[in-house]
Amino acid sequence: MGNSFGKLFTVTSFGESHGRCVGVTIDGCPAGLPITEAEIQREVDKRRPGTGVAATRRAEADKVEILAGVFNGFTTGAPIGLLIWNQDVASSDYERIRFLPRPGHADFTAFMKYGGFNDYRGGGRFSGRITAGFVMAGAIARKLLGLSEIEVLAHTIEIGGIKAKPMSLDEIRSNAGTNPLRCADPTAAEEMARLIEQVKSESDSVGGLIEGMALNVPAGLGEPVFDTLDGELAKALFAIPAVKGVEFGSGFRVGQQRGSENNDPFTVKNGKIVAVTNNAGGVLGGISTGMPVVVRVAVKPTPSIARTQATVNMESMADASLAVKGRHDVCIVPRAVAVVEAMLAVTLCDFALRAGVIPRIIK
Repeated sequence: MGNSFGKLFTVTSFGESHGRCVGVTIDGCPAGLPITEAEIQREVDKRRPGTGVAATRRAEADKVEILAGVFNGFTTGAPIGLLIWNQDVASSDYERIRFLPRPGHADFTAFMKYGGFNDYRGGGRFSGRITAGFVMAGAIARKLLGLSEIEVLAHTIEIGGIKAKPMSLDEIRSNAGTNPLRCADPTAAEEMARLIEQVKSESDSVGGLIEGMALNVPAGLGEPVFDTLDGELAKALFAIPAVKGVEFGSGFRVGQQRGSENNDPFTVKNGKIVAVTNNAGGVLGGISTGMPVVVRVAVKPTPSIARTQATVNMESMADASLAVKGRHDVCIVPRAVAVVEAMLAVTLCDFALRAGVIPRIIK
């Protein structure tokens, strides 16, 4: 089925939005990696709603528990079980709209695929809540990548048409975590915050763009032709609910360029072959070039909005209308930044294990 990802570093997701818990199992993590719940918790806390315009009224503690695969502070080589209990669940609003699919959400497709037996509360398996498990897995993958000095980071670059100005790596590292919107441009972050407040007052929602980067990725990661690095990264990123677009490097701009503009010339620097530019986004032929892997992710507006929308009653097969009540984010982009980082880390970790960049036993 479709709940597992990765060949050697295999992540299996489980849980629903309003079920007892959400979590992941990880099979294939090398033995000997020092890891604690506190380290994983730090990454999970980046995904939590926080305060201000990025907050939600669902106040989950998101306390990480390691159930298996870690002994005396080190991974054992056995499958790792990671879990977060759902504690602040309010399902009554979803009973009212059980047969009224929310426009833009997976309510309709889930009902059709599973014949109505799916857990519809809070979107069930199709809720952004399940990404808490992704981030737990990403925390372990990130630490494994760190053994090879591979760094993964992401930041908000646009919300509702308000764009952050280009920032240096040092500015992204230092600024992105200083505001609730995870934006490295403080001026743009303030404008984004004002827009979100305005959209909230209009009972609407807004989307945006996230840029993810992986630095110090060695050349040669990727398994053409079907397990390409960019193809598997896109697959992982599209597993994040609300992601509707993924592009690498120059992305869709390549359709407007000439070869002389888009090609990345090679040169030798400090005895190493490097590209002068990085329009390819660090991937050629499905294989890493050694340049930074750069990807941008489009996140759609939250589909659950309080405005009245047209829908149908799937039980009576009649037209209906719907105004969604509940505790929904006006903009999920800031919370998705940590998830983008996690899925980049998980994918790169799997390929690094395939290439032997990460050993099977950490000593």
